[in-house]
Amino acid sequence: MNISVFGLGYVGAVTSGCLSEQGHRITGVDLQEPKVKAFNEGLSPIVEPRLGDILHAGHASGRISATTDTTQAVRDTDVSIICVGTPSLPSGGLELSHVRQVSAQIAAALRQHPKRHVILFRSTMLPGSTRALVEACFHDLLATTQIYYCPEFLREGTAVADFLSPSLSVVGTEDGKAPAETAITDLLGGAPEILRWEGAEMIKYSCNYLHALKVGFANEIGRLCKHVGEDGRRVMQVVCADTKLNISSYYMRPGNPFGGSCLPKDVSALRHFARQQAVSLPILESTMPSNEAHQQLFVNLVEKTRKRRVGLLGLAFKADTDDLRGSPVVAAAETLLGRGCSLSIYDPQINLSRLIGSNEQQIQERMPHLAQLLKPEAAQVLAESEVIIVSQKCVPLEQLRTLVRPDHLLIDVNGWEELKTLPCHYEGLCW
Repeated sequence: MNISVFGLGYVGAVTSGCLSEQGHRITGVDLQEPKVKAFNEGLSPIVEPRLGDILHAGHASGRISATTDTTQAVRDTDVSIICVGTPSLPSGGLELSHVRQVSAQIAAALRQHPKRHVILFRSTMLPGSTRALVEACFHDLLATTQIYYCPEFLREGTAVADFLSPSLSVVGTEDGKAPAETAITDLLGGAPEILRWEGAEMIKYSCNYLHALKVGFANEIGRLCKHVGEDGRRVMQVVCADTKLNISSYYMRPGNPFGGSCLPKDVSALRHFARQQAVSLPILESTMPSNEAHQQLFVNLVEKTRKRRVGLLGLAFKADTDDLRGSPVVAAAETLLGRGCSLSIYDPQINLSRLIGSNEQQIQERMPHLAQLLKPEAAQVLAESEVIIVSQKCVPLEQLRTLVRPDHLLIDVNGWEELKTLPCHYEGLCW
């Protein structure tokens, strides 16, 4: 199939690469010239395992190209997949201006070049958004245009594997009936669950709210366990041993506050939506304050030491990604800098010259001097620091063993059990 993919961030880049590997011809569309240039050179605009090789192969085969020209992309393709960002507003609501703009441009292109066309929305949107966009932009094109809402369930760091073997596949249609084009459901992989547009939109928020709630729940248990002298990890291990009722243990580990570009944004958006609808959701209301309290504990563990030289092993919001958006470690670093601490940072995935888009913008706003804080080697960070915060396994244990000193305080954010064996002072965030 000839497919145009709008938005070449995490979702769009992975979608483009994986579909090209399956033999489809992809035209990527983005307003940012660096992303378009990277695609047209066969380079990945983001750090994501396996994606660079896939995009390189797609470029070499001629199956991947990119442009800033929406009209050309729509004219030359049969399917348009919309993957542009939906960031948070200051109120906590959802910013849909990028989706509206792209939808209006696609609709204008279809009026200029009438033909049958399929549109898949993958951008995360609140219930009712697809229907509103259809009414505003495509109301006169429905005789020849099929429109679906297909949420993505890609985790940064494992996004390629998640695309190829999805944990969940969902297709939203206007009336909740299965689409006539089986080729469309084949694009998503798996056996799709079919819902109305609103139901498919709600699935994405339901999943992300559940993930956010599991992280907050585990961290609250961890804090309480630490207070009474118990090991929060051991308690949660036993809770998660109930595979019949508790099912998933992936997020059920006391550790880092939740962060990234999805969970904080989607919990805030759903909370804002519930308030607008006058629906009382007390647990949802308390999730972000609970996460903020856990974030404060992160900072308090450092401040109570009265030590001012702090080293960070890991800065991105999780391992195997360079995404700094919503990173709890970035937030902690920002607070510690404001309170007079000196910081040294090591994260092998962070290359400031490769950061683009909102990822780069957030760092420019929050930590404009990051370049001076990043160190090329972990050894330099440990040599300069009194307190070491380990949020990622970005340094081999045996190397750490040769670098730590007896006077070091090592704060373990995510429960790397082996760190207890190092010849230094150890403290866990929740245990």
